Amino acid sequence: MTDETRPLSGRTAVVAGATRGAGRAIARELGAAGAFVWCTGRSSTDAPSDYGRPETIEGTLELVRAEGGDGEAVVCDHLVADDVAELAERIGARSEHLDILVGDIGGEAYVSWGEPFWRADAVRGMRLVETGLISHLRTARALLPLLTARPGGLHVEITDGTSEYNATHYRESVWLDVTKTAISRLAFGLSHDLAGAEATAVALTPGWLRSEMMLEGFSTTEETWLSDALDPDRSVPPADFAVSETPHMLGRGIAALAADPDRHRFTGRTLSSFDLATTYGLTDLDGSRPDAWGFLKAKDADPDADPLAFR
Repeated sequence: MTDETRPLSGRTAVVAGATRGAGRAIARELGAAGAFVWCTGRSSTDAPSDYGRPETIEGTLELVRAEGGDGEAVVCDHLVADDVAELAERIGARSEHLDILVGDIGGEAYVSWGEPFWRADAVRGMRLVETGLISHLRTARALLPLLTARPGGLHVEITDGTSEYNATHYRESVWLDVTKTAISRLAFGLSHDLAGAEATAVALTPGWLRSEMMLEGFSTTEETWLSDALDPDRSVPPADFAVSETPHMLGRGIAALAADPDRHRFTGRTLSSFDLATTYGLTDLDGSRPDAWGFLKAKDADPDADPLAFR
């Protein structure tokens, strides 16, 4: 491989929450670009998480290596201080510094949809906040000393929704709304604290993600999702799912951002996968460039807006 095809060679990355979805694709794309990727998460071959999903952190590492990358899989509950401290020690012992830190622990599986705040399950709601926000704070605090050990580090927080969209739209759950908007604010705050270390902090959002959980929830597949979304005889997936994207569009964008020597111009901002794709000339796996947040804005003005016009 040439430096052009592996521009992140020699760099070390952590993807917290790399078991499935966006985290798995981000780990794969960073590995393919040459970074050594620490893949962390709770779901392992021996002990799956309470998500009850078949994906494992070891499986993610296998995919990274199958595509020519390298890394290490670490079972880590990012809500447990000792787990995160041990992760930091292992990384420091191997490389003494960290170049890229991605926080992609979501917690959306704990949302109680369609219920007002005072009736929704408070245990599940707090689990969402803890998983989707507190774990990010704990992870950043433990690993940022490694990221700031030398200039040029990149800290990425994965959220759901652009700042513009979230500022004017309620995300159907107070627990989810507070969590996801706080992630953008976390990246904004860290951009100020990291400035003295010449490090960059951004929040990034995918569009409508065709994750494993989403495909299964809509009873569709990566091969049939578009025809199923456009099938008038099906109620799910909805027609708007035609603007969805694979997790790799975000992963490709993060790899390009990490390789960009001028990435600091984005510090403190919340960007979408579409923003990154247009900035760096990228596409999704099928060659399209979906703009889910642009579509949702257009749909506010015209409920009959065509999602295919935004691919």
